[in-house]
Amino acid sequence: MSAYGVINRPQRTSYLPTTLWDHDSPRIESDLGTPSFVTIHHIDRAAVERIQTGLFNYLHCIFANEVDKGLTYPQEDISDPATFGAYFFGGDVLLAIAGKGDPPAIKSEGRGVREIEQSLEAARNGRTWEECVAGFYYVKPNYPGRSSHICNAGFMVPPSQRGSGYGHILAKSYLHYAPALGYKASVFNLVYNNNTASVKLWEALNFTKAGLIPKAGRLRRKDGEGEEYVDAIIFYKSFEETGPNTDNQ
Repeated sequence: MSAYGVINRPQRTSYLPTTLWDHDSPRIESDLGTPSFVTIHHIDRAAVERIQTGLFNYLHCIFANEVDKGLTYPQEDISDPATFGAYFFGGDVLLAIAGKGDPPAIKSEGRGVREIEQSLEAARNGRTWEECVAGFYYVKPNYPGRSSHICNAGFMVPPSQRGSGYGHILAKSYLHYAPALGYKASVFNLVYNNNTASVKLWEALNFTKAGLIPKAGRLRRKDGEGEEYVDAIIFYKSFEETGPNTDNQ
């Protein structure tokens, strides 16, 4: 719960199309001439728990382990599945699946975004979730009511997939999906300034540093020796200035 109480996202009667994104990384092993790609899927908790066996538990495990490290998120414990579900799936959730085989046919394309028709199970292509999930994030209102047109998001790349460029793909897809969900702008409240990869990512995508909160996080030291207070950057971006996906370069 925020300082404003519970902030509910708008109810969805339909879900946004799956999209296809190119992925070039020296870490990815693929057959010569076979393009590497990622698909992004707009998912629903009820459908995930009903159809996609084990996916909710896998996402919860990855996120809970990251919280336990005490380096990037302000929560101290999110081991309870219900708590994770209310927090993460309280927003719209986008799931990235690393491509396997030939990329799916493009249904439509505009402003650099390619829409496809592919189910999550088809994208999984017989793999475990550990093998194919490249990352995931939520999008939800940052404020209630009259300011609910400004969203917030939380991103996660599984440790086994880090260093492969998936974080950049998630961020670029966010610039498409957040405006498509009806939001006019984005605010990230707490980007800890020792999270250099995240800071560089949002700077590269032309987010504005709207403020600095001194000693905003009581984080664990990376060397494991106790805790320290760390400053946090507030990042802001208007989607109306650029429109969806303008910065996806």
